[in-house]
Amino acid sequence: MLSFDDYRTIINEHLTDFIPETDSKAAVLSESMKYSLRVGGKRLRPALLLASCDFAGGDIGQALPYACSLEYIHTYSLIHDDLPAMDNDDLRRGKPTNHKVYGEDIAILAGDGLLNTAAEVMTGEVLRHSGDLIGMTRHASAAHEIMSRAGIRGMIGGQTADVKGEYMEANADLVRFIELHKTADLLTAPVRAGLMLAGADDEMLNDFTSYALNIGVAFQVLDDILDFVGDEKLIGKKVGKDQDLGKCNYVCVHGLEAAMEELHRLTSEAKLSLTKYGDDASFFISLADQLENREY
Repeated sequence: MLSFDDYRTIINEHLTDFIPETDSKAAVLSESMKYSLRVGGKRLRPALLLASCDFAGGDIGQALPYACSLEYIHTYSLIHDDLPAMDNDDLRRGKPTNHKVYGEDIAILAGDGLLNTAAEVMTGEVLRHSGDLIGMTRHASAAHEIMSRAGIRGMIGGQTADVKGEYMEANADLVRFIELHKTADLLTAPVRAGLMLAGADDEMLNDFTSYALNIGVAFQVLDDILDFVGDEKLIGKKVGKDQDLGKCNYVCVHGLEAAMEELHRLTSEAKLSLTKYGDDASFFISLADQLENREY
């Protein structure tokens, strides 16, 4: 397997390869889409997809369109999340948010364009393998996994609960729902999709699903912690947004100390899920530790 930095380099080199050419009359749309893709980011989700496919013996070249599509979906969600109607953020990764550069109308369309492009790219890959039943099934399963976990029963459902969840009515069930769907679904999708593309068996899928769900929830718990105590310069946007917007999160329900304990518990559970794979799973074990200790 490659290192995380190697996977990230591959993603960055090919990230805009699958963005369709637009007519000159709609050139601003393509420019806006690429602006948010190029602002930067961890590339955690696409790197997880490539690494999972690689781990199970698959071809990361065939996984690349899915990895890039997943980053398109993640980026579209951030563009929309930053809009005044949602989190109303001026900065994303230290740079002006899309709507601050291109206006709310183009930002909305850029998000729509990225989501639609992801679907177009992945369904195109399914069709490209239509002559091979096993290959087509693997590609269709991966595409469905990503789109369903990004959809109304996944990320979008979680975002809905997040924007409508009232701070004063916060409760553990609501917070858990938000963690699982707003964040963990889009970290579980790349792991499962990568394994599906490689033809992993059910046992491996189950083990890695447990791993991904735990690091996904842990990721959101730490985001909640950083919203209270994070460094704005490192995070690249204003902290305290959840409180300002009256949203509920893990810290406001359980307290900061309990959130830190939950973060560590979830990380330990994630690593425990992969114990049977020994040193072969060192990439994923190390990544879980790095995510627990991230500062942004």
